[in-house]
Amino acid sequence: MEGKEGTGETDTESGLISDWAELTHECLVNILSRLTFEHRWTGPMLVCKPWLNACRDPTLNSVFDLETRFDFPAESPRWWTPEFERKIDSMLRSVISWSNGNLTEILTRHCSDLSLNFAAQRCPNLQVLSVKSCPHVTDASIAQVAYHCRNLKQLDISYCYEVSHESLVLIGRNCPNLTVLKRNLMNWLDPSQHMGIVPNDYLNACPQDGDTEAAAIGKFMPQLEHLEIRFSKLSAKGLSSICEGCLKLEFLDLFGCANLTSRDIGNATSSLKDLKEVKKPHLYIPRSVFHTERYGHWRLYDERFQTDVFRI
Repeated sequence: MEGKEGTGETDTESGLISDWAELTHECLVNILSRLTFEHRWTGPMLVCKPWLNACRDPTLNSVFDLETRFDFPAESPRWWTPEFERKIDSMLRSVISWSNGNLTEILTRHCSDLSLNFAAQRCPNLQVLSVKSCPHVTDASIAQVAYHCRNLKQLDISYCYEVSHESLVLIGRNCPNLTVLKRNLMNWLDPSQHMGIVPNDYLNACPQDGDTEAAAIGKFMPQLEHLEIRFSKLSAKGLSSICEGCLKLEFLDLFGCANLTSRDIGNATSSLKDLKEVKKPHLYIPRSVFHTERYGHWRLYDERFQTDVFRI
């Protein structure tokens, strides 16, 4: 087909461009719904105003999922900067506004109380909240989530060291449908994997109150089916508190919980009739972590952990 004079553009191409420009809002929304959130954010939103308006449609903003953005083998030091946190907060606040109260899932990292408080106020139907590695998410914003988002079913506050057992109590009391809790900590036994990436003061702030958190979980979260508490510092007493109160547990991740033995785990979980999988603390722990005089010699050291993984 002969092109338009001076442009090199064919009539067919011109017609296609015109058709795209004249698509109704409903058609654009239907097309854009086939893209991921990240693809919409980095592409169609920048094309023109009608496309931007379509991307803002509430039906396209019921889920805020940036987990794929962080799906890399190694973290980036840039993620822990104030500038990056501000960008995440800005994106999250925008989607919250566009959702018109329909946001049901938030999966991100490195946001702050600023955006999470906004979410709590505007998203009463929130069911899934995952805010891993957020140094500025605190008990204050989690309390707001507990008060306003009572339909919450899944919560991931892993590596959020400004969130304490008080938040677990409030979530448990106010969110009766919670079935999944992820409260993993960083590897405090061998922090070298985080050095140079995570700020040192944050690494050193690893929560110490494992049993207090365990007691809150056991007392206030009876509907839990899935629990992850990697590298928690809880003891056998804390684990017993969880197992006595969370009788519906099907999955329990205790990887890196260095204060627990196989005997502790077996005794505590014996009453969990629905339990399908337990991830035990199968992790090499340097001798320097423990006081060898407490055990006398390495035979007792082996007996304490009761697993070949720890044999020297």
